[in-house]
Amino acid sequence: MTRPSSQPSTRERIVEAADMLFYRHGFEKTSFADIADEVRLSRGNFYYHFKTKDEILAAVIELRAARTRAMLDTWTGDAPTPSDRLRCFAAMLVHNREDIQRYGCPVGTLCAELAKLKHPAQGDAGMIFAQFRNWLEGQFKALGFGDEADALGMHLLTRSQGIAALANTFHDEAFIRHEVELINAWLESLHPGKIAPPGQARKAAQPPI
Repeated sequence: MTRPSSQPSTRERIVEAADMLFYRHGFEKTSFADIADEVRLSRGNFYYHFKTKDEILAAVIELRAARTRAMLDTWTGDAPTPSDRLRCFAAMLVHNREDIQRYGCPVGTLCAELAKLKHPAQGDAGMIFAQFRNWLEGQFKALGFGDEADALGMHLLTRSQGIAALANTFHDEAFIRHEVELINAWLESLHPGKIAPPGQARKAAQPPI
């Protein structure tokens, strides 16, 4: 009898649980026992699917990369213009605000931890940022920015990471919403051949220094 496609396999359940635990507690602090307990598996069944935590890490990175691809494809297919797609990227911070305030950005926190550990998988985790970078560059190119597209995409990616880091520090939802509004104002100010310096769009909306 074929297993219904809606039911995740044991391996998929392990990876899903590890993904959640790595995000909430960190890769280093999450043990095999933690993951096995979350999935309610015996050690023997667990080791049948994964022999090392590094194998689980590789599967988690693959899962996050696949989810990122699917999300970017959805934005590309559903949003009618490149500007709308860029606003989808900014809105991600608002949509995920509760998790971001508690745990930070899932990609950024994992990359930072693996870099501190000098873990060989840090490059693989960083490729998820590359997915965002390439997609953002494509949207700015579609808006007519040509050679400036990558720099603009990197600025937006960098800004989103800064917002996530500070939101995690201060646990301030209003801060997230305000910064996303400023990003949208900056996006509206952009015109090929005449780019407003980041942060200078709609100065009146900026909080006083």
